[in-house]
Amino acid sequence: MNKIATNQSKTIKLTNVLKYKCLLQQEYFDFNIAIEQMKSYIQVKGAIQIGPLIQYTKPLLNEANELEVEMSIMLQNNNFIHSIEEPYSMESVLRVTNCMYCRYIGPEDKLKFAYAKLNLEAFEDDIQLKGDSYTIFVDQNEEENTIIADVFMPRVDS
Repeated sequence: MNKIATNQSKTIKLTNVLKYKCLLQQEYFDFNIAIEQMKSYIQVKGAIQIGPLIQYTKPLLNEANELEVEMSIMLQNNNFIHSIEEPYSMESVLRVTNCMYCRYIGPEDKLKFAYAKLNLEAFEDDIQLKGDSYTIFVDQNEEENTIIADVFMPRVDS
């Protein structure tokens, strides 16, 4: 059963977050390889991944005034990892308040409807969004080809 449930004011709080930032337009970028490399890096540093994958996206204009999408892949860990090397960074606590939120249940290729629903609800209720989003991939059912994902879109503070 496909479903999108929303909430207009939610907080996302993540702890001990390892981040890998990239531009989606980069050549030779492979999402799955980047995730596996992060998991290996976490193990080498003596930490344990906790929780699901988090994807952060933010639209940017480059020097040529063209739209690019900055993306960060994030994984939470059981403890803070010190002496992080590039291309990674580490945050002990990442808290974003006042977000529009939805829980999406359905096929992964239809996840775009969750973003569209939040944008439409914001438009209808005259809510300004910052433009970035956090997507937490909570669960995946390969037999039914469905996912559960939580989407957070920060609002512009009024």
